[in-house]
Amino acid sequence: MVNHNYEHENDAREPGGSWIVLLAGMLIGLLIGGLGGALAMLLVAPQSGKKTRAKIRRQGRKLREQATDTVEDAVGQAQDKARQIAHDVRKD
Repeated sequence: MVNHNYEHENDAREPGGSWIVLLAGMLIGLLIGGLGGALAMLLVAPQSGKKTRAKIRRQGRKLREQATDTVEDAVGQAQDKARQIAHDVRKD
């Protein structure tokens, strides 16, 4: 007699095992794809590495300035709101 429940018995012994294999396969695929994309990007880059690094530095400075401005604005708004709340509390 053939045991038709063999697959079900295997699944019962290793609950969730198949999703781990799937996840590992996806991660390996993402890693290989990412490395391949990085390699392709380096091979077809339209400018030298020196120019690319300078561009990255400029963009980094711009992003840092934007982040600083955003944080300063948020702090200013929070201080204004705190003053307003303190004023309202003293008023009551």
